[in-house]
Amino acid sequence: MKKYFRFEELGTNYRTEFIAGLTTFLGMAYILFVNPATLALVGVEELPEGVTRIDQGAVFTATALAAAVGTLVMGLFAKYPIALAPGMGLNAFFAYTVILGYGIPWETALAGVLASGLIFIVLTLTGLRERIINAIPGNLKMAVGAGIGLFIAFIGFQNSGIVIGDPDTMVALGDLTDPNTLLAVFGVVVTVILLASNVKGGVFYGMIITAIAGMIVGLIDPPSSASDVVGPAPSLAPTFGQAFAHFGDIFTIQMLVVILTFLFVDFFDTAGTLVAVATKAGLMKDNKLPRAGKALFSDSAATVVGATLGTSTTTSYVESTTGVSAGGKTGFTSVVTAAFFLLALFFSPLLSIVTSAVTAPALIIVGVLMCSTLRDIEWGSFEIAVPAFLTIIMMPLTYSIATGIAIGFVFYPITMLVKGKAKEINPVMYLLFVIFILYFIFLS
Repeated sequence: MKKYFRFEELGTNYRTEFIAGLTTFLGMAYILFVNPATLALVGVEELPEGVTRIDQGAVFTATALAAAVGTLVMGLFAKYPIALAPGMGLNAFFAYTVILGYGIPWETALAGVLASGLIFIVLTLTGLRERIINAIPGNLKMAVGAGIGLFIAFIGFQNSGIVIGDPDTMVALGDLTDPNTLLAVFGVVVTVILLASNVKGGVFYGMIITAIAGMIVGLIDPPSSASDVVGPAPSLAPTFGQAFAHFGDIFTIQMLVVILTFLFVDFFDTAGTLVAVATKAGLMKDNKLPRAGKALFSDSAATVVGATLGTSTTTSYVESTTGVSAGGKTGFTSVVTAAFFLLALFFSPLLSIVTSAVTAPALIIVGVLMCSTLRDIEWGSFEIAVPAFLTIIMMPLTYSIATGIAIGFVFYPITMLVKGKAKEINPVMYLLFVIFILYFIFLS
């Protein structure tokens, strides 16, 4: 094992790698409860006609298994200390744009995730994935990340009641005397304090503290026995294989846009995470990522596995940097993280105490972290600032990640052409311009 993971060459050992794996798990364990709540649209009372609610228990199991399998493949095959799980932002797009906004059944949405995963595998094996990543301007990549951050935070504010609908101003500050809203505010404050104090796993611990506070004040029913904490993993029967059963439903223009969005967002989430983690671990060589193909394949395969089980796109997690900071340098770190995700399968009864007030702080803080890319956008160049700004602002305003991307990508070639920078526009951007114009025509 030491020889396979090159412990001596990289200057590490079992103890260090174990602690790193545990640290990574604690940093991203919140996804086990946030993802099921997001995909099941917890807090949303009315669903579009003909759309049912995905089984929350099945999604919990799918989330844990997809994370375990994806992380294990990354560790054993690509040998990177990088963990995977259903991605934040992609799950919000799946739930709030595809299901709630478009009225597309979750079964068809899962088929779209499966299609994107299969396309990813083909693009990775042919080397096209890296080329397409390079075709999109860096400024727009960063704008998409920041826009998704705002969108996720807005969902957190909305689900907690901190922000509510208003007939005169569209949105307004909610009732801060409402006990559940106050609990969410408490959760935000606690999570901010933990992260500002550099507590590893602060988002996860913030959820735990918020849930305990909710039990103390009587807003959440506490576990009455051991069976309310530990129990068998929920059945996958409600979601397993639905992506294959409904694969024939994806051949529409609307689903094409959905699949393109899954592809686009995961493209840059994965690329950015791989580079960030590898750089922090000192694994980059000549500014290139060793075994990049294996890492990208691991990510693609994890998406296919996750869609088959019943969850949204599985992707590499930037929280892996917390494990690297604790000393993780090899794939054994990922093996340890995968083992903890498998162990977490037996804690599904805790889903009952994870209310909207508990998950909202996690959504809001993750949104804050995702907006860090704003600092790197070239705001001084008007031709860049316009499409970047529209990409960012239109995601929360239209309640759609896909629409924000579409508007930004339509304006980019326009502003660049007017500025006389046609040679700087990659042909792929013209293709996306046409696709998104058709997207808006279809929507109308």
